[in-house]
Amino acid sequence: MNSNKQDKTSAWRLPVVAAVLVSILAGIFLAADFNITQNISASNPSSTVLVPASFTDVAMAVSPAVVNVRTEKIIKGGGPVFRHFQNPFGREDPFHDFFERFFGDIPRRDFKQRSLGSGFFIDKEGYIVTNNHVIENADKIKVKLKNGKEYGAEIVGRDAKTDIALIKVKSRQEFRAVKWGDSDALKVGEWVVAIGSPFGLEHTVTAGIVSAKGRVIGSGPYDNFIQTDASINPGNSGGPLINMKGEIIGINTAIVSRSGGNVGIGFAIPINLARGIIEQLKASGTVTRGWLGVGIQNLTPELAEYYGVKDGKGALVGEVFEGNPADKAGIKPKDVIIEVNGDKIEDSRDLSQKIAEVRVGKKITIKVVRGGKEHTFRVGIAKRTEDKESLALRQPMEETGLGMTLSTLTRELARRLNISETEGVVVVSVEQDGPADKADVQEGDLILEIDHKPIKTLEDYQSQIEKVKKGETISLLVKRSRGFLALNITK
Repeated sequence: MNSNKQDKTSAWRLPVVAAVLVSILAGIFLAADFNITQNISASNPSSTVLVPASFTDVAMAVSPAVVNVRTEKIIKGGGPVFRHFQNPFGREDPFHDFFERFFGDIPRRDFKQRSLGSGFFIDKEGYIVTNNHVIENADKIKVKLKNGKEYGAEIVGRDAKTDIALIKVKSRQEFRAVKWGDSDALKVGEWVVAIGSPFGLEHTVTAGIVSAKGRVIGSGPYDNFIQTDASINPGNSGGPLINMKGEIIGINTAIVSRSGGNVGIGFAIPINLARGIIEQLKASGTVTRGWLGVGIQNLTPELAEYYGVKDGKGALVGEVFEGNPADKAGIKPKDVIIEVNGDKIEDSRDLSQKIAEVRVGKKITIKVVRGGKEHTFRVGIAKRTEDKESLALRQPMEETGLGMTLSTLTRELARRLNISETEGVVVVSVEQDGPADKADVQEGDLILEIDHKPIKTLEDYQSQIEKVKKGETISLLVKRSRGFLALNITK
């Protein structure tokens, strides 16, 4: 009897003990997790939670300022009246013959091409920012607000190079506007929210993180995109990308997708880049950019070593256009621009963006490396016009060395090549698998230096080559199109 009681007692005690142990262990883990969270928060006071509990507040605060943008474009003579009869039969369509016989040639009529996008109010007067590709060549623009009201809108100005456009609604009503944020302060991994009209589904809210910054996707000369995995689809274009403070930090513009739908790679124009463009469009309807008057390229590690640029950063001047600001200030080809107004230059794209943002007529300080030494120039920035294009024309002549055929540069050849130099040696042809070919020398290259010694004629070239023993390596400075290259050739 006692044995049975003990068995029953043991039977209910074991589960109770196990439950108590589980509770104790869970408490320990929760405490540890709490400490970890507290430590993370302490190391980053601006972030009190790792994952937002809700995006509702952000969505509610910004949605009234977001609009659906619809455009119409009239395509003249875009299609035949009876084109729906043609699909099954093509040119052999019997209905086509029937109508042509009784009504003559089938008339062609205009039709409306429609597009959808998004935008957002930037002030109470009714100015709206969107993408240029959303409203380009539109004959009619309508915007629809969160409350369902619709308004006609007109184009104030647009900038194709950054894909930014400014439109304005026709109304005296005051509108709810977005709050500006600071895209430079944005960090990779930070939560962001996108609001727009993907596939016409108005005021859709999606969330994700900043995947990367400074992305170059080949859409234009001023690419500097924020990459995000917040869901962006066709129709989101022109809508805002928002931080967790409810501030706009980007304009949703493009996606990477083979299917046309979202795959987690979207791009937004940083608002700090866009604001200057928007202000100019609002003031004058056009964008004026600064112009330095140089052709530039990135520094390769070989070029950085060749020119004595220790950190490998900067923009190499390949060409200086005569009579332009850089020429007047004394900047020369082969200078490496490393600073503008005290700001370090990372590469050629960084320099282009910084110069473009300078007000026309303003004088700036430019620091360059020339011959291993730093020099400073004061340059008055001019207005940028259409970029000049170089001509890659070649004029065959004769002379050989290191597996390549060369020619002395003439003034006529220099003019046809559209380069500033009038002296040097041109590569006419390259022998396959020869020393020059292995060093990536190409036809049309202009040899300017060998081991830092200027090469102006074939005689200069031959003189330098004769000093080099078989098996030794020489450094060639060549100009290819507008850019410079440092190439090493083993004799």
